[in-house]
Amino acid sequence: MPIKGNQFRSNTTKGEKIGKNHAKRRNASRRVGHSEQIPKFKFGGTKVAKILGLFLLLLSIYFLVSFVSYLFTWQDDQSYVASSNGGWSNLFKTQEELMEQGIENPVVENWLGKFGAFLSHQFIYKWFGVASFIFLFIFFAVGYRLLFRVRIFSLSKSLGYSFFFLVFLSVTLGYVHGFMTTYPHFLEGEFGFWTNRLLQAQIGSAGVAGLLIFLFLTFLVITFNIDFNLPERKKKVQSVQNNEAELDESDKNELSSDSNWRRETDTPRQTSESNFKERSTINSIYANRRTAEEEQSSELDEKESPIADTRNLELNPKNTSRGDSEKSSPLKETETDVPGLAVEDVVEEKQADSNVLVEKHGQYDPQLDLSNYKFPHLDLLRDYGSGKIVVNNEELEANKDRIVETLANYNIEIEKIKATIGPTVTLYEIVPKAGVRISKIKNLEDDIALSLAALGIRIIAPMPGKGTIGIEVPNSNPEMVSMRSVIATEKFQHTDMDLPIAFGKTITNEVFIADLAKMPHLLVAGATGQGKSVGINAIITSLLFKRHPAELKFVLVDPKKVELSLFNTIERHFLAKLPDEEDAIITDTKKVINTLNSLCIEMDLRYDLLKNAGVRNLKEYNAKFINRRLNPEEGHRFLPFIVLIVDEFADLMMTAGKEVETPIARLAQLARAVGIHLVIATQRPSVNIITGTIKANFPARLAFRVLSRIDSRTILDTGGADQLIGRGDMLLATGSDLTRIQCAFVDTPEVEAVSEFIGAQRGYSSAFILPEYVDESSKGASASFDSDERDSLFEDAARLIVLHQQGSTSLIQRKLKLGYNRAGRIIDQLEQAGIVGQFEGSKAREVLYPDEASLEQYLETLRKND
Repeated sequence: MPIKGNQFRSNTTKGEKIGKNHAKRRNASRRVGHSEQIPKFKFGGTKVAKILGLFLLLLSIYFLVSFVSYLFTWQDDQSYVASSNGGWSNLFKTQEELMEQGIENPVVENWLGKFGAFLSHQFIYKWFGVASFIFLFIFFAVGYRLLFRVRIFSLSKSLGYSFFFLVFLSVTLGYVHGFMTTYPHFLEGEFGFWTNRLLQAQIGSAGVAGLLIFLFLTFLVITFNIDFNLPERKKKVQSVQNNEAELDESDKNELSSDSNWRRETDTPRQTSESNFKERSTINSIYANRRTAEEEQSSELDEKESPIADTRNLELNPKNTSRGDSEKSSPLKETETDVPGLAVEDVVEEKQADSNVLVEKHGQYDPQLDLSNYKFPHLDLLRDYGSGKIVVNNEELEANKDRIVETLANYNIEIEKIKATIGPTVTLYEIVPKAGVRISKIKNLEDDIALSLAALGIRIIAPMPGKGTIGIEVPNSNPEMVSMRSVIATEKFQHTDMDLPIAFGKTITNEVFIADLAKMPHLLVAGATGQGKSVGINAIITSLLFKRHPAELKFVLVDPKKVELSLFNTIERHFLAKLPDEEDAIITDTKKVINTLNSLCIEMDLRYDLLKNAGVRNLKEYNAKFINRRLNPEEGHRFLPFIVLIVDEFADLMMTAGKEVETPIARLAQLARAVGIHLVIATQRPSVNIITGTIKANFPARLAFRVLSRIDSRTILDTGGADQLIGRGDMLLATGSDLTRIQCAFVDTPEVEAVSEFIGAQRGYSSAFILPEYVDESSKGASASFDSDERDSLFEDAARLIVLHQQGSTSLIQRKLKLGYNRAGRIIDQLEQAGIVGQFEGSKAREVLYPDEASLEQYLETLRKND
């Protein structure tokens, strides 16, 4: 039986539910509908909250004028406000009535008249004295938070501190002023005066003074966590220094290199313009602060061996003798017995020193290099509308009748139907009667689209988590979702996601934000002109609004050469590139291959750092580094997120094929834990472009409108993308969830404005430098070994490699304290000289000499040939 028109309800009106045999459910539905019409007064988000915030701001100004005036006019107004015949009742009496009560001067001198005089007298004289000015701060802080929805500081802590100082200052001033007078004064107020008198009667003046000192020190401990164990700490450090004095000279040098991080960071950090350096040389911040004695000792060691000061001292209670063979090898690591100093003591001492550094200097600030950086503001983006959906009841009723009529033509009866209105699409949810097969409704997709004369509908049968069947119908007048309206929401402004992306609004008109760090990679597909490039710009813009340049770097690949060129101006802030490259945005296919392999090297280096730090992911590693528990001299550094964005992946697969697929697959499989995330976009979602290897490692997929159902199944593993209406209409698949979103629109002038705003600010000296990658195939196996170009540390590196039996560039870099580029050149020279084997991807090179004796004979031969 067809449903009557008055039984239909939308998500905006929440009308009655239908059914004669369901009276209880109908009444409950009515109660829910009525309650949803009551406005929800969220903190800082409603008109009432804004009005209250404006009132508190004006009230704080009123109190300020009244209190300041009271400090100058309180004596003139004292007889009026403190009259025993009236008090506050005098506020409404005439001058004649006041003179009859014996008030000689009924004229008020306060700048805000009678009410200002009574108000300031009540707060200052009757209550808390000059400490009442704290009320101004409370009113201002709460009002500012409600009106502007900006969190300056924690309100709970501010209110707690304000209450403490209100009472503490009043009692303290009462104690001090009590020695001068025996009656209340406006400095302490009657509360402070009588509270102090009551305390003195119980514990005496000395007891009151001790109580006030105790309360003040307690406040300092709670707030700043001050340490009272300084003598014990000094004694402990002195004992460690005495133990160090018992070591021989070489061991002292080793121990000093191991504790440089603690000594060097005791000096204040400098933030001058002249000391600004790029992120890749962050270790130099701590490496240039040695004392004169340390420099002399390191020079003595360098004369013996250039890498003598890079050894790590292993403290072991077992004694190890030093033979002549060990003395002849400056690279030999030794185990030393330190009297009175166990390994556990050293670990505890390092942790204690780390805590001392944090308490003294605070945590390491990765944003210190660009401390004056300003995030983009909303005025750079355009507002394309109010963001509110205009409900067309006639259209809703007409579509409802057509859906019901079409289903009735095929003998399909439904119990109820409701509508959820989105910016571009309206979702009609129907509940069929018992016995109706879902597949029967799904097969009527084209018939329903014909009856609605719609561009294309999409049937969801059943709705996930609901007992309904969804029919998505495009609106006749779709609303544009602007990037400004999405970014301006509290959901985006106050998100705690690592890499938040504001995609747009869902079918229920809710802002949809996803964390790229948890996806962890995103595959984007869509036909030409359906909004794919706008979606890429929306992703980049979202990240630019939430992340500091020290925390995020982009690797942009643009084979079309024109789509991502808008971001050239932020090269020195957010972009990453290969060494010696002029353009940070990569357009040449050969450079793309080198960049992807360079990212693989960066990934391997980051995994080595995580392994040495004993952590499992980037978040834990950076937290440990910020708390000063990792030594930069051992190669540790703050690791920013790296987001690789490829605008047209199909062109790369056609021209490079496996050379691109292999590093992309490696990054997709392994790079998540080290903070490297991929966004791959293509307009051809075919199986030869999106291969099984790539597809398996991209659980998050974003599909704009495609041309065929086959393309939709390729990208989403299901249909639906071919039925989208275009112009930013998209489907986001995350696991088993499929969400329809209207992409936020950000125009080219808006992207240019944001990029120019960031580019006009002071940035790093260059873009973030990725590790150098040398194409082994292009270098050739028959390259001759030129001794004239041999590095000065070639022999020391050879000894180091043979000693550890590990042909690793990172080992040379860490032990010899070299940059990655120079260490890479040395490992190439070692390969050409026949000391190590060929490059084997992520595995270490094979070492071709088993011991140092054979190596020394070969090095002697090389010297003779030179």
